[in-house]
Amino acid sequence: MKVDFTLPKHIGIIMDGNGRWAKTRGKMRVFGHRAGMNRLKGIVKTASDLGVSALTLYAFSTENWRRPKPEVDALMSLLLEYFNNEIDELHVNRVKIRHLGELSGFPKNISEVISSAIEKTKANTGLQLSIALNYGSRLEIVSAVKSIASDVKNNKISIDEIDTELISNRLYTKDLPELDLIIRTSGEQRLSNFLMYQAAYSELVFVKEPWPDFSDDLFIQTLREYSERNRRFGGI
Repeated sequence: MKVDFTLPKHIGIIMDGNGRWAKTRGKMRVFGHRAGMNRLKGIVKTASDLGVSALTLYAFSTENWRRPKPEVDALMSLLLEYFNNEIDELHVNRVKIRHLGELSGFPKNISEVISSAIEKTKANTGLQLSIALNYGSRLEIVSAVKSIASDVKNNKISIDEIDTELISNRLYTKDLPELDLIIRTSGEQRLSNFLMYQAAYSELVFVKEPWPDFSDDLFIQTLREYSERNRRFGGI
């Protein structure tokens, strides 16, 4: 798949609006989450076909555990289904799976299937697909600060060595390209604890359509909008 504009190297997507999408159809929220999972397959394939280097998806935040248990259980089942059903095709298409967040918070069967997907695809050279699960940007930054503080305490580094590059290398995204673009669906206009450090100079695009309605064509249209922006990174 070819486009006539410059693509971002690293795209982050806040996949918002599944529950509201279901509600407008008189369905339970889990119906919307399943529709969202199906849309996820299309977006990942499109990003891979376009030649995007990295795609990071906000799938389950540290705050999402507060949702009703039946909904959390349904989300866990969908996660299991996604990895079990899609991993072979992702592997054939050279997609490299990464996880952002803390696996320790998940049930054993979920953490095992994610770890297996990461191991199976670790040598792949295509799209780097990072799935943020049990992820929160504030906790990520706290973890980085603790790691750096420990190294200072143990005389592995000096305080003067702490800079933006060092901090970036302690984040979950340390091996990924700079974050160029964040897309959020469903009309909300906030980051919701997603890649806040990495987003310092990212372009932000908010679309009104909920995630299940975020079509491949709309995705490409959003990427075109990004290409038409003048990124100055604080300069003139």
